[in-house]
Amino acid sequence: MGLPHIDFNKVDWSRYAYTQYATSETYLCNSIMVFDSLERLGSRAERILFHPLEWDLIVQDEGDRISQLLLMAKDKYRVELRPIAIEGIRVEPEGGPSAKASWDTSVAKLAAFGVVQYERVIHLDNDLTVLQNMDELFFLPETTIAMPRAYWLLPHTDILTSLLAVIQPSYREYTALREDGSAVASGQVGNLKENRFDMEILNGRYGDVAMVLPHKQYGLITGEFRKKDHRYYLGEDAEWNPDKVLAEAKLVHFSDWPLPKPWVMWPQKQLAELQPQCDKNPGTPQESGCRDREVWKELYDDFRRRRKDICKLLSYPAPVQA
Repeated sequence: MGLPHIDFNKVDWSRYAYTQYATSETYLCNSIMVFDSLERLGSRAERILFHPLEWDLIVQDEGDRISQLLLMAKDKYRVELRPIAIEGIRVEPEGGPSAKASWDTSVAKLAAFGVVQYERVIHLDNDLTVLQNMDELFFLPETTIAMPRAYWLLPHTDILTSLLAVIQPSYREYTALREDGSAVASGQVGNLKENRFDMEILNGRYGDVAMVLPHKQYGLITGEFRKKDHRYYLGEDAEWNPDKVLAEAKLVHFSDWPLPKPWVMWPQKQLAELQPQCDKNPGTPQESGCRDREVWKELYDDFRRRRKDICKLLSYPAPVQA
């Protein structure tokens, strides 16, 4: 997609980049899927992947999936690999002292503020499907950050979602955000539902000053197809049409709690209870008007097919040592 006032053929694309971060093999595969979509959709911006310092490009054996996937990102998708210290924030478990605690590493996406050689970067979560080219976002009016609103949390809160963030890198902001992250990690800042600490940090600093992106293009979640009340997505008077909604969206984020993410197969009983309901005679042999369910399942099936194809077992050789 172009903009009338900008000739994309004359843009210096070395000034712009998409960023991802991955801290496990699972999320590394997801990041490569995002880069694959950007490539397929004709994005011209550069690509950066932040990953743990201990990862390397030396394939030890056929089971060394992380090194294989890193090589794929570098060689096939022209991704610049950026090792960083991944700082986790301890998430206290539910279920009492015997329950196992986990770590939230979402603050790693704040590293995107530190790539100051770029005029602007777009950070995307990697549990989503990119549907259309989004390079136009690099040319927004001047702003430190732009994000869509987490419309699914309305009317209880009007916070912004960090599933997509258009960022103007800055050492000053990067330093300040790292300090904010340290405050969250030490418990000086309250918890946010679903342990999205990066959202908490970004909203705390920019919630009142960020540019708000239209969520219909840049913030659609799969959970919207499970609802019957779409007023917070559409507005009061608009009519819901799942095909039209999907055609307008630049991305769709997989969010259907308590159903798992698309790389985890659904428990069948849970799926039957939580999948989108048909409009007429739901749950009966005569049910009809099931387009919401069809679109929703197609999104998950597409993700799984692409994941199997893109992240299949590789046979990259170990790099020749000098």
